[in-house]
Amino acid sequence: MRQLFLLCFLLLSSYTYLHSQKKTNSKELNILFIGNSLTYSNNLPELVTKEAKQKGMIVHTKMVAYPNYAIEDHWNNGQVQKLIASKKFDLVILQQGPSSQSDGRKMLIEYGKKYQKLCKENNTQLGYFMVWPAQLYYYTFNGVIKNYTDAAKLNNAILFPVGKVWKKHFTTTNDYSYYSQDKFHPSLEGSQSAAKIIVDVLSAKF
Repeated sequence: MRQLFLLCFLLLSSYTYLHSQKKTNSKELNILFIGNSLTYSNNLPELVTKEAKQKGMIVHTKMVAYPNYAIEDHWNNGQVQKLIASKKFDLVILQQGPSSQSDGRKMLIEYGKKYQKLCKENNTQLGYFMVWPAQLYYYTFNGVIKNYTDAAKLNNAILFPVGKVWKKHFTTTNDYSYYSQDKFHPSLEGSQSAAKIIVDVLSAKF
């Protein structure tokens, strides 16, 4: 009887330990999203939180996103610097328009450098949310992909290659349902796809 009691006690102790380890090992991240309507459409940060939960990750998000804002506009506004300096975030994800042209590329790189310096000073990682062009300007897609990719590489940031994955999807399926009716902003399905891509990268990096 005593041996049976001891065995039950050991089994219960083992279960309690493993359960506590599982909770301890759960990935938990605080992410600051900085962008415009391509981020706040369908509340992408919330979709990221939900997608992450399905993969055993705990993700808390804050979003600073305004219509037609570029990362330069956010920097000049000054709000995001204070948030990053609060040291509350593990990751800052930047997003602006498609940026296929030279001025957009320059902004992604040069202002990305400013954000990266601030992130390093506050023990935070930097990431880029690669977007997509309007369907009308589909021919600029390769430029969008290249400029976001180069900006992330040059600034030693994490790349969330949503636009690249979207282009592959469009090419292989001829299905453009990731676009909403305006053929630029994401549909709910498009935002859900973006959230999945972002979480896949998070899962690999953290």
